[in-house]
Amino acid sequence: MESFDNQVKFDFDKNFQEQLAALILTDRPFCDQIFEVLDINFFEYNYLKTFVSLVRYYKDEFNQHPSLKTTLSLISSERDRIPEEVRPELQELFKKIHSGDFKKDSQDYVKKIALDFCKKQRLRDAMLESVDKLDACSFDDISDIINTALRLGLDNNHGHDYHKDFNSRYVVKARNPISTGWPLLDMITRDGLGSGELGVVIAPTGAGKSMALVHLGAQALKKGLSVVHYTLELQDTTIGLRYDSCITGFNIKDLFDKKKEVADRVDKIKGKLIIKEYPTKSASSATIMAHLDKLTKMGEKVDLVIVDYGDLLKPVRIHKERRNELENTYEELRAIGQTYGCPVWTASQTNRKGLGEQIVGMDSISEAFSKCFVADLILSISRTKEDRNNNEARMYVAKNRNGPDGLEYPMFMDTANIDLQVLTPSADTAVTLPQEKLAEINKNLRAKKAKEQLNT
Repeated sequence: MESFDNQVKFDFDKNFQEQLAALILTDRPFCDQIFEVLDINFFEYNYLKTFVSLVRYYKDEFNQHPSLKTTLSLISSERDRIPEEVRPELQELFKKIHSGDFKKDSQDYVKKIALDFCKKQRLRDAMLESVDKLDACSFDDISDIINTALRLGLDNNHGHDYHKDFNSRYVVKARNPISTGWPLLDMITRDGLGSGELGVVIAPTGAGKSMALVHLGAQALKKGLSVVHYTLELQDTTIGLRYDSCITGFNIKDLFDKKKEVADRVDKIKGKLIIKEYPTKSASSATIMAHLDKLTKMGEKVDLVIVDYGDLLKPVRIHKERRNELENTYEELRAIGQTYGCPVWTASQTNRKGLGEQIVGMDSISEAFSKCFVADLILSISRTKEDRNNNEARMYVAKNRNGPDGLEYPMFMDTANIDLQVLTPSADTAVTLPQEKLAEINKNLRAKKAKEQLNT
């Protein structure tokens, strides 16, 4: 396709144009879509024009999309098609693409903006052509010109093409799991909750659901990751204080007296935390999506999403049965993780049956058992009155898509310091951990209990 005005250029910076060229090579459906409306001359830089021209040449000549290996071969062999002066830049671009230098979280933005630009130029050209033909052509001819322009560049991705997308099946897709901060749990979940996966902590009221979510968020922060924590029950400042306690180890009631020390320790944390408060039942999964969209457009990174908790979200669609609304809500939470390529943690309350149980199973989930079908990892926490007095609890792995489930672990749970530790399982549990890890965990537990005894 040739534009009527070849002086039109992408009004985007060099990084944007490079990322667009990279997507044209690495995303076959997108390449097919944008090639319907793309004029090579839209690119401002000659090496990018050459690069995209090579991709188009290969597709036209061999009726298939080039792989990375094929593209490297083209850059080396197609001497006639590559001006010598752009070869160094071309090779540098290929290195960036091959090493994955371009940010994945901005790909959708680049696609949307580039397609919008190209389609508008294509429509503009069609309108100019129609004006020239007003006297000579019929209304139907002009209508066809405009409608054809409108149809070009529409999403033509009909799914995974078994033949054309052969290479994509052999690209290992990383889960990019985020540690739970509990070595025993990481061992059976393949290092934690992965991108696009939904984790649910279930517990009776007051048993520590929110504390567990803060613990999970704090572990990600310590790793230098960006966490967005939504609270629908407690104030954002209350959640923030809990993070302060979890990260520093200070008792919640002592935080104000140790404000300077807390600030010093928090400043050393490389990760970023955003806590967004919504009144109970005022926000839906769509509200969260809109907030995350705004954050990403502002350049904020989203590595982990925490929703405290899913049952308190307003349903997007109203159903006669509450269970159907909850099922939809949990499906939408999982979709958030898939959309943003990050894990999502939330919590759910048990029904009455779960209040007196020593082990809380999936049958004790409040309102909708169908929530279990959606989740990838379900952890339950139970505490008797005696457990609370002794800073003890039990964790049960009710569901685990990435490893064994049906496992029970004792816990140390000090809610005053937001200190939650998963300890060595009972002897009849088929889970083992390196002895040095077990020794470290048990040493920390003994130190905690000794400290408590001294304080009392």
